[in-house]
Amino acid sequence: METTTSITFITGGVRSGKSSFAERIAIQKAEEIGGSLHYIATGRATDSEMRLRIKRHQEDRNKSGHSWKTWEKETNISTLATEFNKKDVILLDCLTTMLSNELFAHEADWVEQRLEKKKVFQRIWQGIKEIADYSNQVVLVSNEVLNEPILPNELLVTYSELLGKLHQKIVRYAESAYLVEAGVPLLMKMHVQKGG
Repeated sequence: METTTSITFITGGVRSGKSSFAERIAIQKAEEIGGSLHYIATGRATDSEMRLRIKRHQEDRNKSGHSWKTWEKETNISTLATEFNKKDVILLDCLTTMLSNELFAHEADWVEQRLEKKKVFQRIWQGIKEIADYSNQVVLVSNEVLNEPILPNELLVTYSELLGKLHQKIVRYAESAYLVEAGVPLLMKMHVQKGG
C-alpha cells in the first residue's frame, strides 16, 4: 500500500479562491512548526492578464504579514529539492501551468516523436515527491479544467489525460485534499495519523 507524503492538494476552478486558501494553509503549517515559507511560482508573464495575476498573488503574499522566499521555476522543479529542509513549508502554484510549461518546453519532441507522456508525468511527479521528501510540507495548487468536454485536439487530449493522472497520483499520496468552490474549501481527503 502507498504511504502518504507531506502534501496538501488544493484544486478548484478559476477565481475560486484556491490560492488564498492555499496561502492560509501554508502559513498555518509554518506557524505550527516555526518554519519558513517558500513559494514556487510556475507561471510565465506571457500576457497582460498573466502579469496582473502574478502581481495580485505577490501583493496577497506581501499583505499576509509573513515573509515568503519566492522561487521562479517553470519546469524541472526537482532541481530545487535540495534547497529545502524539514523546517520549510512550500506553496507550489500551480500544477496546471507547470504541466503546460513541461509540454511546450519539449515542443520539438512533441511534433517529431509525439512526446513520451510517461516522461512528462514522471518528471513532474518526481519533482513534487522530491520536494515533499526534503521539506516539511508541500501545499500544491491545481485547477479543475476537466469538467468541460475536451476538443478533439491531440495536444489538448494529452494535456487533459496527464493532468487527470497527476491529480489521481498526487491525491493518492497526499495527507489531505480540498476542492475550493466559490471561496469555500471542501475537504475531499484527510489522512489521520494513527497514534502509537
